[in-house]
Amino acid sequence: MRIATWNVNSITARLPRLLAWLESSGTDVLCLQEAKVAEAQFPLDQLRELGYEAAVHATGRWNGVAVISRVGIEDVVRGLPGDPGYEGVTEPRAISATCGPVRVWSVYVPNGREVDHPHYAYKLQWFEALKAAVAGDAAGGRPFAVMGDYNVAPTDDDVYDVAAFEGLTHVTPAERAALASLREAGLSDVVPRPLKYDHPFTYWDYRQLCFPKNRGMRIDLVYGNEPFAKSVKDAYVDREERKGKGASDHAPVVVDLEV
Repeated sequence: MRIATWNVNSITARLPRLLAWLESSGTDVLCLQEAKVAEAQFPLDQLRELGYEAAVHATGRWNGVAVISRVGIEDVVRGLPGDPGYEGVTEPRAISATCGPVRVWSVYVPNGREVDHPHYAYKLQWFEALKAAVAGDAAGGRPFAVMGDYNVAPTDDDVYDVAAFEGLTHVTPAERAALASLREAGLSDVVPRPLKYDHPFTYWDYRQLCFPKNRGMRIDLVYGNEPFAKSVKDAYVDREERKGKGASDHAPVVVDLEV
């Protein structure tokens, strides 16, 4: 079974590439982030033509998550119980579903913006709500994973130059402590292999030739429980999908399971 996570940075802008990638990669389940469309505009018909169905949690604009599957979708939960919301608004940043033998969450963690910004405090609160929401499944006997754009690099090795991020979000002790706390719920980091270079970066800014120069970050993560981790046969970053015209600034992270 092949599952993946991918921040597509607008499913409308990326739809031809997404459909082609699903078909060529043989992916069974895809956790998708930053749909940037309302649920009514999600391309369900085009996905059905390829044999996929989707569970979607989206309102348009900047967020939106989905689980896309060709092995069934059941027990869908949209949003986090106890979601703290931001400025009185609960954003569509999490969705979970059971797809065949595996249960997954697709998550788009708040960016945080700046360390002294209210969005940073919201990010840390959101992590707390996420941990509470996934604890039961994480401790269960079924393969389970929380997959998506975490907007945190777990270690200094997960950024091209940690000095370049001094004083910025994504690398702060508090954010990394939130990741560590999430792992304490019974999850481990499924680290993919890179297809090129030494580090499995998953995101490269569009600016300043970051992708050609490999100035990247590993912020798209797969956190799996013990049954999930034991089932992993391979994991890699599909760096090729970051290339070319019209690419997302994130690459898919692909995990092959024997379940």
